[in-house]
Amino acid sequence: MSRLKTIDPSVATGKAKELLDAVKGKLGIVPNMTKVMATSPVVLESYLGFSGALAAGLLDAKTREKLALLTAQENACDYCLSAHTAIGKLVGLKDEEIVASRHGDGNNPKTTAALAFAKHVLDTKGQISEAELTEVRHAGFSDGEIAEIIAHVALNVFTNYFNIAADVDIDFPKVSHSEVA
Repeated sequence: MSRLKTIDPSVATGKAKELLDAVKGKLGIVPNMTKVMATSPVVLESYLGFSGALAAGLLDAKTREKLALLTAQENACDYCLSAHTAIGKLVGLKDEEIVASRHGDGNNPKTTAALAFAKHVLDTKGQISEAELTEVRHAGFSDGEIAEIIAHVALNVFTNYFNIAADVDIDFPKVSHSEVA
């Protein structure tokens, strides 16, 4: 059971209701993470805004999901691993691509470079070297795409930490960070 209160969408009011209704309208479900975030509508609104803005960015859905999987694995967030495994399948990732992403293998040199860069960002808490920046540029990423990789790491660190700290109940087929093929 979540360590923070969960807002039931059927009895939510005000801004929390508006946001949870929007989540249901877009996804067809209301994930537990958003139900817990709704205890502070500003937190849920911030997450939805950041996530929605990045979804319209330069990086494709498969790359975004691979970044989320790597970040969740690195942070040992089973909620996010479970959610992004399910979402990854919805955007066309194969099981072997999901597992490979968790290991930092993007299944092609360009995506692997993005995952390696994301891991550097995580490992150094943003204190990346000039060589790491040059490497991701040489892999074919523009500065705008590099900015988005960093933003995706930040977004996923937020959701990882939120779900871990709140101990949000996993409502997707469970995937554990300790079970990596």
